[in-house]
Amino acid sequence: MSKEKKNVREAALELLEAVEKNQSYSNLLLNHFIEKYGIRGPDAGLLTEITYGTLQRKQTLDFFLAPFLQKKVEPWVRNLLRLSLYQMVYLDKIPDRAILFEAVELAKKRGHRGISGMVNGVLRSVQRRGLPSLKEIQDPLERLSVATSHPRWLVERWAEQYGYKTAKEMCEANLAAPVQTARVNMNRTTVEEVAKMLGQEGFKIQPSPVVPEAIRSLKGNLARSAAFREGLITIQDESSMCTAYALDIQKGQHILDCCAAPGGKTTHIAEKLQGTGSVTALDLHEHKIKLILDNAKRLGLSRVEAFAMDSRKAGSRFAKESFDRILVDAPCSGFGVLKRKPDIKYVKSLKDIHALQQVQLSILSEAAGLLKPNGILVFSTCTVDHEENAGTIETFLAHHPDFEPCALQVPEALHSYVADYYRLQIFPQDFGGDGFFISSIRKKA
Repeated sequence: MSKEKKNVREAALELLEAVEKNQSYSNLLLNHFIEKYGIRGPDAGLLTEITYGTLQRKQTLDFFLAPFLQKKVEPWVRNLLRLSLYQMVYLDKIPDRAILFEAVELAKKRGHRGISGMVNGVLRSVQRRGLPSLKEIQDPLERLSVATSHPRWLVERWAEQYGYKTAKEMCEANLAAPVQTARVNMNRTTVEEVAKMLGQEGFKIQPSPVVPEAIRSLKGNLARSAAFREGLITIQDESSMCTAYALDIQKGQHILDCCAAPGGKTTHIAEKLQGTGSVTALDLHEHKIKLILDNAKRLGLSRVEAFAMDSRKAGSRFAKESFDRILVDAPCSGFGVLKRKPDIKYVKSLKDIHALQQVQLSILSEAAGLLKPNGILVFSTCTVDHEENAGTIETFLAHHPDFEPCALQVPEALHSYVADYYRLQIFPQDFGGDGFFISSIRKKA
């Protein structure tokens, strides 16, 4: 059966609407749309660029559009204007006349003559009069918020937690396109062999300067490579790879991964066990358990088991003090992955952060009873919020005197980033990876 055809901008507009209406994650929808409409090659690249770009810069685009909109417009029309303006302002290779033509044609198809005329008029006025200057905004925090399209409350919070300079660097880093990275399955091959194999496939590969078993793809989607299909690599961010180091894994250990899907950390742990011991992975959703097991199978890892269950009830399935190591990669606000999921910054709130910390503490408390004396518990998140990160682990330690901070093991390149010897906060501007927090604590013998 042939796939329904849509041009790139029509698909982009539909995608932006779906993100806004359903609060769906753009990264998941994007892959769905590429398959649904059979978008391939350069068109898939353009769809990714204009969709992510428009989402990333939404507040800035609205600031630019404000002087040209005399009255309220329907959400789809605003998204069409944002989409078109993004291309006019931020993309060099597409001529304005082509952008205007596409916008007007889409407006005619979706609306009526009045709407297409208005869209044409707004975009031509932008061409004629130019854009308002961000320098008009006097308040530095408001200017940073609008210039980088981060909600004001979030910019204020980061500036308060880390200082204006770090907050500004973080906001700017979140606008950069993420570099795809992968972990080489060192049980089956080497970084050099994989790099050579990928090079022959037409990929442009660079060894990671951060994690010894990691590579970066400067050209090509590694998920479509033979190396991926054959289980020689796993797509995973470099920051995320550091959690397996933090566990200080020894052969023969039994390790629990409490919030495991899609299985990147679970399989990294299994690889470091080198065919000994076992890894038990937990996740709330049955379909995600299948994903974890499929990943383990693809990588040739046999000592992985996975169960669909709430980690806050793990004590009902497992014996007390039965694991040597436990990883709690906890649910979080996700403010460290805004390069990949730009829509998060518009939907999360301060209330979410407070609620998430309570969930994190519940999982940690349950995990605490399952850890052997002298065992290591690693707590990690893909966020940069102090309350969810250092705040959570400090609260846990205050209520669990049988635990103490433990020297954090990380790749050598990150030694200088470790704070208070047991905690690591990675920012997206540090080396281009995700914003990530890792801490290591030990159960007293």
